[in-house]
Amino acid sequence: MVTRNFSLLLPPSEGKADGGLEGQPWSAEYGAFGEVLREQRSQIVSQLRKVNGGDSALLGVKGVHLERATLSNKKLKGAPTLPAWQRYTGVVWDHLDLASLPATTRASNTRRILIPSGLLGLVRADDLIPDYRLKMGARLAPFGSLNKWWREAITEILQEVTKKNVVIDLLPQEHRAAMNWENIPNALHVDLVSKKGAIVGGHNAKAAKGLLAKHLLVTKGQDIRSMVSSFKHPDYVAKVSQ
Repeated sequence: MVTRNFSLLLPPSEGKADGGLEGQPWSAEYGAFGEVLREQRSQIVSQLRKVNGGDSALLGVKGVHLERATLSNKKLKGAPTLPAWQRYTGVVWDHLDLASLPATTRASNTRRILIPSGLLGLVRADDLIPDYRLKMGARLAPFGSLNKWWREAITEILQEVTKKNVVIDLLPQEHRAAMNWENIPNALHVDLVSKKGAIVGGHNAKAAKGLLAKHLLVTKGQDIRSMVSSFKHPDYVAKVSQ
């Protein structure tokens, strides 16, 4: 398992930078997988317009956060864009801190980071994406649970683009449910484990996951399992569960 031959699965974040590049308005066929996912993305965009951007139950926010989310969701087509690695501003992405990497290193690593998304299906970290809010675990009629609705398409893309790669999975369960793992035998599922042996979540674990992702991207080595086990953190260890 060599470091140049792995893809890294990371979750998107609920927190997102607003605005973006006005001169590169978003369209459903944008990005590494846009041609394949264009029709499904368009269906989601159309439905979000029909439900006025979504309500609190669908989007999981209230107040000013709901106002921003619904406004963004209603105006997706032609919206300003940012690269996904800049759009996502949650705890994982803040601690991954791709902006701190040299430009050439960052460019190569953004191409190996893949992100399952409730709106977009699957994006690469260098894809241009709009501001939006739609969890992978949301239930949007008539599609039902989005992680199930996207599963076949995302799985087929991963099978195709990672044929010669190890797939390092750092996803939470909500996003893991968007793939048929039996068809991705080259995947390694990696979890953060507390000193008591429990798989952890929450803010601190998300911060550690971002640090782990950066460690995997910048560590020079040959064996991916050794790269995982060499991650140092005062509270957690990283373990391969498969």
